[in-house]
Amino acid sequence: MPRPTLCDEQEIELYLSNLPLWERDDKLIVRELVFSNFVAAVGAINSIAVLAEVADHHPDVLIYGYNKLRISLSTHDKGGLTKADFELAKKIDDLKF
Repeated sequence: MPRPTLCDEQEIELYLSNLPLWERDDKLIVRELVFSNFVAAVGAINSIAVLAEVADHHPDVLIYGYNKLRISLSTHDKGGLTKADFELAKKIDDLKF
């Protein structure tokens, strides 16, 4: 399956309008999550990992402050945002954290 192409600015704005929990940070989209404790945060990482592996599209995940996650999506081999980033962001949102 061919890799997706980079999105143009209009596509990025359209996709982001449907993902209100995500913010753009240059060539990334980012979502911050806060959990009740460390174990819950790690459990969320595991759930995200399963989605990422199925999609063959892997986010950067930072755990900090014992209960916070920063999820960053970008298509590394394309150097920016593609449809794959927004599709995975939607799937992460569907987990209802």
